[in-house]
Amino acid sequence: MRIVIGEDSALFREGLARLLVDAGHEIVGKAPDAPALVATVHKEQPDLAIIDIRMPPDHTDDGARAARQLRDTHPDLGIVLLSQHLETRHSVELVTRGHFGYLLKDRVFDVDDFLDAIRRVAAGGSALDPEAVAALITRRHNDPLAALTSREREVLALMAEGRTNIGIARRLWLTDRTVETHVSSIMAKLGLADTDEDHRRVLAVLAWLGQQAPG
Repeated sequence: MRIVIGEDSALFREGLARLLVDAGHEIVGKAPDAPALVATVHKEQPDLAIIDIRMPPDHTDDGARAARQLRDTHPDLGIVLLSQHLETRHSVELVTRGHFGYLLKDRVFDVDDFLDAIRRVAAGGSALDPEAVAALITRRHNDPLAALTSREREVLALMAEGRTNIGIARRLWLTDRTVETHVSSIMAKLGLADTDEDHRRVLAVLAWLGQQAPG
């Protein structure tokens, strides 16, 4: 896989590049700020961009804004946002368009899970950090997700990672039928009807992402 890294910390950037090269991937560009990242992606046309949310020049959400810009011009580009802290302002739009991951930086150190996540994103799927999902759910009190049980929240967190029911069953040591029951309960509690027009699994993830985003 051809990868561009957007990260202003030289130590983290080089360490991440080494990890990816050792895993058999090709690093075709490294950018220390958001403008350089956008230019590098335009030039190199990579399969995947791994982007720190907070980058120069503003050191706020420059990386996330660059990701939204790149999504408009490169719809099939895999994008993985990395952050030390939760930031969902731009993730709401990005997650609905596929090829997207949002992971806390600590997740990189779980090498196998991290490499699995970037492969899913490059293939068109999603990879959202389950700890981020759980934290967001826990912090909310007056919303439809408050009706979910602890197990249903675990299932939703893994849905947000892009797992299938079979994948969720294997992760939680449940039967496929039990996972199907939990998913049906989640959809019912969130009021998500089964129609041909909407993707209910994406809408379930957006139920909590949307309320975290500023209006």
